[in-house]
Amino acid sequence: MRHLSGSTRRALQLQMSPQEDLSEIIKLTSETKTMKTTYRRIGLAALVACGLGLSAAQADELLVGVELPLTGTLARVGAGMHEGIMVAADVFNKKNTKHQIKIITVDNESAPAKAIAAVEKLASQGVLAIDGGYGSNNIAPASDAANKLGLVYVTSGGVDDSLVNSGRKNFFRINNSAGYQKAMVGLLDDLKVKSVSILYSTKEATSALAHELEKTLKPKGVTVVVHAFDPAITDFKPIINKVKLQDKSEVIAMVGYENDYVGILRAARVLKPNVKAVVGVWSLATPKMAADFPDLMPNVYGTAVLPFPAEFKTPEGKSFSEAYQRIYKKEPDYLGQFGYVQSMLLFNAIARAADKGTLKKDGIAEEMRKTDSETLIGRVQFSSNGDNLNFSHRMGQHQGNKIVIVWPQADATGKANFPGVPW
Repeated sequence: MRHLSGSTRRALQLQMSPQEDLSEIIKLTSETKTMKTTYRRIGLAALVACGLGLSAAQADELLVGVELPLTGTLARVGAGMHEGIMVAADVFNKKNTKHQIKIITVDNESAPAKAIAAVEKLASQGVLAIDGGYGSNNIAPASDAANKLGLVYVTSGGVDDSLVNSGRKNFFRINNSAGYQKAMVGLLDDLKVKSVSILYSTKEATSALAHELEKTLKPKGVTVVVHAFDPAITDFKPIINKVKLQDKSEVIAMVGYENDYVGILRAARVLKPNVKAVVGVWSLATPKMAADFPDLMPNVYGTAVLPFPAEFKTPEGKSFSEAYQRIYKKEPDYLGQFGYVQSMLLFNAIARAADKGTLKKDGIAEEMRKTDSETLIGRVQFSSNGDNLNFSHRMGQHQGNKIVIVWPQADATGKANFPGVPW
């Protein structure tokens, strides 16, 4: 791709729509494809572009790079965020005749080194900013690379506080660890839990959240036992056995990622510890997890901005939901919602910078810092270090084929099934 002329690349990008199958995006951005295959695709794209009459040619084409895990251990969450990003591009472009967002996506394969390479590749293709990223250990090196290249990096996939405390002047995120901690503690308070076993991955973001959770719960009189595990672990039965025989806690709190949740819950189904609830954080209370692991999810709690099926009352929410269902033929979940919100904030900042002629002069970062918007996740304002000043999460519970918001009470769409576990 980096060897293509500007006009050819623009013709190719006219093919990049939210309706395009995700596998085709991966194919178009893969370094492993031969030049013969690439030029065949270019020719086809050019023909289609001509057939469309290049209706978008009258508008400014604003290239945005997306680096996400579309394969590897984080593929499920990466795909969810990518859906929201593509819906944001669709909604933005339908509302704007002066500016049109064009997305170029590169799969980082859930690997830090590939995330860096993805940012560098996107920069070589002339993108104005980087959108996406999942997992703080992937986002940190990727955003460092973006910072060196003078590109804004926007995400909802990293909550490690070092991301906003290490001098990255072009980094912005719409969520943070404090919002997740507040939601988990709030739920446990409401359930009047007296003892918790915290099982956490030793990665940076998960370790930090687990320690903050412990620090907050103990002064409340809650008995807390912590169990750290290596991210590569596959057999959680020894840890669950400790919870069952030694801790005898009321609740298991999982601070990890999708593979960790699945491993922990599978071990718990076998050993059946006498707990009253299993609570987790990100990427857990989603319809995708319910569909893929129907035996593991009943009554499990996780952070969720939205209930499922989703309910939207604002005009923007309805536009998002309608576009999402039109493009992907399914109800949106919170991963898509986060991807949408971060992207709309970025696209609007790029458009404002374009109007002011400051795209090449740190104008996008400046416009992001000026952000003060009511969004689908609430009001978003960025502090000087790029953190969202107003982020607060909710807790959902898998109940039947639904995800019910059970905390805070003001936003609840149902009551918690407590006690309640998947076995």
